[in-house]
Amino acid sequence: MLDLNHIYGLIDKNVDLEKYRELTWEGTFSDYLSLVLENPRVCRNAYQRLYDMVMSYGTTEYKLQKEQMVHYNFFDDPIDGGRDAVFGLDKSLMRLVGHLKAAAYGYGTEKRVLLLHGPVGSSKSTIVRLLKKGLEHYSRTPEGALYSFRWIIPDGEHRGTYDCPMREDPMRLIPEESRRKIFEEINQGRDGGYPLNVAGSLDPFCRYYYNALLKKNQGDWSSMIEHVQVYRLVLSEKDRVGIGTFQPKDEKNQDSTELTGDINYRKIA
Repeated sequence: MLDLNHIYGLIDKNVDLEKYRELTWEGTFSDYLSLVLENPRVCRNAYQRLYDMVMSYGTTEYKLQKEQMVHYNFFDDPIDGGRDAVFGLDKSLMRLVGHLKAAAYGYGTEKRVLLLHGPVGSSKSTIVRLLKKGLEHYSRTPEGALYSFRWIIPDGEHRGTYDCPMREDPMRLIPEESRRKIFEEINQGRDGGYPLNVAGSLDPFCRYYYNALLKKNQGDWSSMIEHVQVYRLVLSEKDRVGIGTFQPKDEKNQDSTELTGDINYRKIA
């Protein structure tokens, strides 16, 4: 017979507290830099992370009509026991992974939109669903860990905690010139593979707090960065974290801002 203690006992058995604490890690910017020094691959971009995720499941090579083929085990859907497995498309999947590899190495394909084209029932949606599922799962593993940050404002009219709205890499908080030199040294110390680099600048929201706190601390970057808390980021399509879904509509009524983004008027103040 079920009772309250038995139900709670069943729930506790399926709750991994150690895993939860690992996925909700929080720390200072210095703590994050220690993680980067220990494992620079924490700073991978989206293409590198996606390529590594596919390759982490291994490959199988075989010959088909004298042509060397590579089968990527990831597309067997080992995460869900083969529910979304893709069969008979190894040649097309080789081209797809080739694009991901080229983007990971910065050969130019990272600047393009990749279109999957084919007849109905040719696994286009299944392939995309697999990639999204794989990224979600990969972000929960030690090998796929990634991080973002939030601002801690202790006083004033803006007092509170503010997550970076773009969930940017904390390395963007380092001035660009210093960041470039840091990654030059990181890449020199690595044994081959794609180069690591966090390029670009902060989004407008974070730039505002960055400059305001830098001014308050009279240009002392070390004091300013104490207002930053870094946290582990877990990707989730359902929660719209790191994975977006676009639903096409009638071409005459489609709003382009669904793809390009729009102004958030609440943030103007």
